[in-house]
Amino acid sequence: MKVYILAIGKCRRNSPEWALISEYVKRSGWEMIIKEKENSSQAEEAEFLLSNIPSGAKVVVLDERGENVKSVELAKKIENWMLSGCSEICFLIGGADGHLESTRKRADMVLSFGKLTLPHMLMRVVLTEQIYRIQTILNGHPYHRE
Repeated sequence: MKVYILAIGKCRRNSPEWALISEYVKRSGWEMIIKEKENSSQAEEAEFLLSNIPSGAKVVVLDERGENVKSVELAKKIENWMLSGCSEICFLIGGADGHLESTRKRADMVLSFGKLTLPHMLMRVVLTEQIYRIQTILNGHPYHRE
């Protein structure tokens, strides 16, 4: 599986968040590609996000209005995509003003990580950890406990 994380805002490579992101990317058995764009207008951010989605990839838009699911449920959804021939997933993290409706409409899933507002760089850490967790769930590894 190839996983793309398309994000607005650039994470400093010497930051604590980048160290954690790098650790989960390293642990991952899936190829993870992170593409970033500096903050700009919502329309420019949407253009960047939508234009970098690989053809045929499933799209997960992270948005506070999205579905709030357990890690096991998200793993099952991704497993079903994989069993249906999906080999690429693209997660979209918007800017401070969120996503335009056009971006949400492009999604195969709109996903919320809860009602809390998290800093964008911390959200990347949470997302990369969840991607790693999904792999461990699908592989029957004891990392995840219910």
